[in-house]
Amino acid sequence: MRRMRRYAWQPWLLLALAVFMAGCMSATNETLGENIDDTTITSAVKAKLAADKLATLTKVSVDTVKGTVYLNGIVDSSEMKVRAEEVARQVQGVRSVVNNLQVKSG
Repeated sequence: MRRMRRYAWQPWLLLALAVFMAGCMSATNETLGENIDDTTITSAVKAKLAADKLATLTKVSVDTVKGTVYLNGIVDSSEMKVRAEEVARQVQGVRSVVNNLQVKSG
């Protein structure tokens, strides 16, 4: 009986490990390295947009998935929309840009 109790915790350990590993996987099936790269790209794009004074960060969101940058939100003009995409494309590691920015109507 003592021997049985000694190993009774193993199924719980395996279950906990499985839950932990499932939690580490991202919804986009990215590796940890890709996720870190995407986070770095997103931060760099946001910084460049802020430095360029193109967009209020509360109105423009930047997301990156496997090197593809998604720009979402509202800008004041079509020129700002085009410029935001140009700025995003200049960031190292960006493979493509999906520009979903909407121009604020008058």
